[in-house]
Amino acid sequence: MRAWPPGVRTGPPVPTAFLDRDGTINRDRAGVYITSPSALKIYSGAPAAVKLLNAKGYRVVVITNQSGIGRGYMTMAASRRINARLLRELKRAGARIDAVYFCPHRPDEKCACRKPAPGLIREALRDRPADMTRSFIAGDKDSDLELAANAGLKGLLVLTGQGRAASLPAKRYRDLAALARALPDLGACPT
Repeated sequence: MRAWPPGVRTGPPVPTAFLDRDGTINRDRAGVYITSPSALKIYSGAPAAVKLLNAKGYRVVVITNQSGIGRGYMTMAASRRINARLLRELKRAGARIDAVYFCPHRPDEKCACRKPAPGLIREALRDRPADMTRSFIAGDKDSDLELAANAGLKGLLVLTGQGRAASLPAKRYRDLAALARALPDLGACPT
């Protein structure tokens, strides 16, 4: 389900960085849910990393499981406020997120949008096609790497959040900033 923006601009396929949120852009602890905007703590290097991805020509899309909604730990409105804070904090640092998609379901609901199922990626691709050969998914969990495989994209692992516990093979980066520095410069990306 798209959380932001309310509408999308269609256009030609572009290289897209699909980023997990919790543990990749902001701090995350296993079993602890971010249920209010004040609980969102962005990693210090994340704004510069997203800004660098923007400058290198990547469209940046956040893909996140938010089962706290389905579990009753927070409302849909609270989730939207959390994502709005994320967008504001990054924008204040000159970094642009082009879209945010989230799954509000519990794991036992077996929906098509909960990572590692590719439903959120499919929705994002319907809204705006990606150049699949130059796009990737980055996250801190095996489910992010499984999502990449299920969506036919490269999967990259950051060692923040729960990244050190991931067991699947993948190119590993200390954090999102190290990953952004390692990526090729693709030139300006039309937003």
